[in-house]
Formats: sequence, C-alpha cells, structure tokens
Amino acid sequence: MASETDYEKLGFMCGLEIHQRLATQHKLFCSCDAQLQNDISVAEIQRRQRAVAGELGRIDLSAAFETQRGRKFVYNVFRNTTCLVDADEEPPHELNGEALHTALQIVASFGAWAPAELEPMRKEVVDGSDPSAFQRTLLVGHGGNLETGGRSIGITSIFLEEESSGIEYSDGSTVIYNVDRLGIPLVEIDTEPEIRSPAEAKEVARRIGLALRLTGRVQRGIGSIRQDVNVSIRGGARVEIKGFQDLETMDKVIESEVQRQLALIDIKKELQSRNARVHPPIDVTSVLGDTKVKIVRKSLEDPDGAVMASRLKGYAGLLGKEINPGRRLGSEISGYARLAGVGGIIHSDEDLGAYGFAEEELEGLRRMLGVQEGDAFMMVAGEKRVCENALAFANIRAQQAALEIPNETRGVDPKLLVTTFLRPLPGGARMYPETDVRPIPLDAEEYERAKKAAVDVEKTMRKLGREIKNRQLEEQMLWSPQLGLFLEVVDKTGADGGTVASVLLEKTTQARRLGIDVDAITDGAMLHIFEEYSRKRITKAAIEEIIRQVPLDAKGVDKIIRSRKLERISGKNLEKLVREEGKGEGKAEIMRNIMSRHRLNVDGDELNKLVK
Repeated sequence: MASETDYEKLGFMCGLEIHQRLATQHKLFCSCDAQLQNDISVAEIQRRQRAVAGELGRIDLSAAFETQRGRKFVYNVFRNTTCLVDADEEPPHELNGEALHTALQIVASFGAWAPAELEPMRKEVVDGSDPSAFQRTLLVGHGGNLETGGRSIGITSIFLEEESSGIEYSDGSTVIYNVDRLGIPLVEIDTEPEIRSPAEAKEVARRIGLALRLTGRVQRGIGSIRQDVNVSIRGGARVEIKGFQDLETMDKVIESEVQRQLALIDIKKELQSRNARVHPPIDVTSVLGDTKVKIVRKSLEDPDGAVMASRLKGYAGLLGKEINPGRRLGSEISGYARLAGVGGIIHSDEDLGAYGFAEEELEGLRRMLGVQEGDAFMMVAGEKRVCENALAFANIRAQQAALEIPNETRGVDPKLLVTTFLRPLPGGARMYPETDVRPIPLDAEEYERAKKAAVDVEKTMRKLGREIKNRQLEEQMLWSPQLGLFLEVVDKTGADGGTVASVLLEKTTQARRLGIDVDAITDGAMLHIFEEYSRKRITKAAIEEIIRQVPLDAKGVDKIIRSRKLERISGKNLEKLVREEGKGEGKAEIMRNIMSRHRLNVDGDELNKLVK
C-alpha cells in the first residue's frame, strides 16, 4: 500500500477506541455475576425500539436509521447473570465500587485527569444490543497520553460503562441477544486522531492492551477486548471500523479502508463530471411477471411479492468499478439495501444474462425506467414493503456516491480484510443524562489509592529484560496471561527470572499437551513452588515433576515434595554423593552417572562446579 510519507500526503488521520471488560465480581449497576457461565436461558423478552431525541434535542442519524429497519429483538435471560435491571424493569443499583477503582487505576496509568464529580449519562443504542435502548456511561478520565516509538499519543477520554448484550442470531427481521453479558463493567479508552500510519495504529492498540493487562484486573479471552479504529483521509470521510479481535490484521484492514476511500473519491469526481442523478424507485413487477430468474420468480410467488427498480442516470460502468479486492461500488450500495432484509441488489453492470434474464425482459425494464445510454439501473425483489425500504436505502447510498464519501460505522470481512457497511456514524445527539443515577462525587482518597496502583508499560518491559535475559521469552511473557504471576513470583521469591519464565511459558505448555490439567494449579501453589526452589529445597527439574501432580494448593506442594522424595541434594550431601558414585572416573562420566540416577534432586550447574 502506501509508505509512511504517503500517508502524510493523503491527510491520513486515525484514532482508536479500545473497549476492555473488567474482571469484577458483579455487574456495573446490579449484583448479578459478571462472569459468563454458559447457562441455559430461563426466559426471553421481545421488544421493538425506536429513536428518541438526545440532550441536544436532535435525533441521532444512526438511531433513526436503525429505527427505520423495524427489526424485532429477542433477549435470552439467565438465572444468575441477569435481573430486572438488565431488562430495564428496575432502577439501577449503586455503582460498582470495584469497577470504579479499576477504572481510576487505568486513568492514573495513562496520566489522565479524573473529574471531581462523575456524571452518569445514557448513550442511545437502537441496534437492539440493550433492552433499554441505551447504555449507561461515565467519563472517568481525560487528557492522558501514551508513549510509544518515541512519540506521545494523546488519550482524549476514558469512560466506565456497561457492556452490551452478546448477539446469538440475526436475520433481516429478527435479532436474538444473550443478556448475560449485558452490564458487565467496561472501560473505553479513546485516543486523539494523532496516529500517523496503519502500522502505528497497530502498535498503539498493542500498548494500550498491554497496559490494561498489566493492571491484573481485566477479563481475558475472546471478545473481552475490542478495538475500534477511526480513519479518514483528505477528501474522504470519517469511518469507524468496529470490533477488531485480531491485532495482527489491523494494519492491513486500515490500508484497505484508505484504498476504498481513494477509489470512492475518484468515482465521485467521475459521477459529478457526468451530472449523475438517482431517480425514484418504481414497481416493475409487470415487466418480470413471467420471468424464469429463480430469485425473482420465488419472490413473486408470494402474494405480496414485487420487483422494484431505480434508474441511475450517468452511472453506467461505475457500479462495477472495484474499490477493494472482491468489492465494487455495487457492493457498497447493496450493503445499504440489505439493512431492509433483502439479499442485495441486482444492477446493470453485472452479467444479467448469467442470472437468466431474457433480453426482452431487460429491454422492457429499460423502457419502463427510461434508461438511456450512459445510465445504469438496479432492482430488488421480495415483499413489496421490504423492497420499498431496501431501494430507499440503496438510493441514498447511490446518490451519496456522487456527492460525498459518507461517514459510516463499518465492520471487517475477516477473509478479504476489507471493511463492510454496518450503519451511519453516530454522533453526540444520542447522549443524554441518566435520570436514575445521581452524580457521584469522586473520593480523593480513592483516587490516590488508584494512583499508587498505576501501571507503567515501559518500566515493566525493562524489568522483563533484566529478569529474563532472553528476548524471545521476554516477548512471550509480555503478552502471556502469566505475566502478573511472573512479576509476583520474582518480586516475592527472588527466583531467577529466566527459570520462572521458562516454567510458566514452556514447561506448563508441555505438560498441558500431555493432558495434565496445569490450569488447576492455583497462583498460590505456583508461588510456593518457586519459594521452595529459591530456598534451594528443590531443583528446576523437580518443578517440572511437581506441576504434573495437579490439582495443587500450597499445602499439596509440600506433600508432593516429601512423598516423591524430591528434596534437592546439595552442599556436603552432594559432595558425599560424588565421592560415593563417581570415584576414579572422569568428569563427564561422573556427571552422566549422577544425573541419570538423581536428575530430579541434583542441580546440574552445582554438580558441574563441584566436579570441576
């Protein structure tokens, strides 16, 4: 794609929104369990939602767009992880103090300012992900920064808010959500649009994720952290790319979005030069009443079935123009039409003969629509009401192609690594005060405690370098779920960091592959193992043997050491062993004989020095 210099010339602007679930016992505004339990739902709620005016007296475009789709939302509720607060049938409880403390720790870690009073707000959400049609959110920090690559990236704001429901199923008219995830505490960290390239965006997201992980108070696993990317170029538009799960592809997707906007800018210029215009849709069912095209005929078998079409003056050849690998302008327009529940559009830049259209049918369509040379047309088939909505959406996007690059919220196609339309970009009109939760004065002492627990990514990376002294293990440990345990072990026991890292990253992995449930070893037990190793009671080889005996608690470690005779042979006892078992033999032979018989009890380095 483009080099670093090219992005500057393009007027590239990029900022991130990082959403991270917190590892709290309860949800943000109720006492339900905040850990997903994979339960079977015990009931369901059905609702429809509509947009309302926000604090500024305006209806948000994104909310209005979702309302027009007219979808039904079904919510699966669960015994231990949902309650009347989730269903918006009971006022929210007191704010979760554990979540607030963690949020303030994160605020302090980025050097941000915490407001003296927290103002709970409602953020309108009409995609159905919340049964109440809004999400509760509080600004807990602003004005921080992140150091990376010799640069400082501004942190605009940090929010503490509720997680949304998890989607279970979706089609054109109905969406099913699981409400167990709803209300889990979540922090959102927003950066300034100061990121200079896709590669830097990936690195900034990586650093923020690392800082969150270092707190030791965030959830882990798929879906627990999501990265949204805001991207624009000169002459293009601000696009929010939602829900990155895989950081490895972030830079590639941003590159493809820049490519898409550049292609759309060229198309816009060409359409303007042609004085292009979109005509209102009309019913063309009469022309295709006897068609043999399967997708059309199937729609017309429904008594309410119809075919609607629009003339696109001056669009010939541009609907089929590629904007990303595997995607064209027609794909963009089709994305809007799908919101109404149709499978997509059929347009004249495609090979219509491959669909099975007869030439006389196409000629009849052109006559009815008034299509002339240089024009194009598009059509949809299905229930008439659905077709009318679908073509209304499609016409909006087609007309935008000649006027502007629209501000949008877009998803990611994981196979093509390109962005796809989700909905118009939301704005400030969807925010309004939370009427059921009072403003919360910030406890100065609470914030001071949080500041003492602030994390420092650079300091941690330097510590790993000093302790482990192996670049590969350092990098693995930096991103490992065992990082917090590693730091605790080396700080409390003084054990060699390289040995600790090797055991936590490599030896446990080897044991897991043998079917051993090493995940059942508690942190307390693992800490005790390294305490015994640091005291020279056991050898490194003995550690490997102990972790195979699971599940363990701290007391179980001592029992295993005694019962399996794993105490280390050292000092005078090792000298005696060498005299008894290595008399009259060469160094190599002595080493080999003793280690073959006492591998779990003798440290190789100590034996080597003694024999020497």
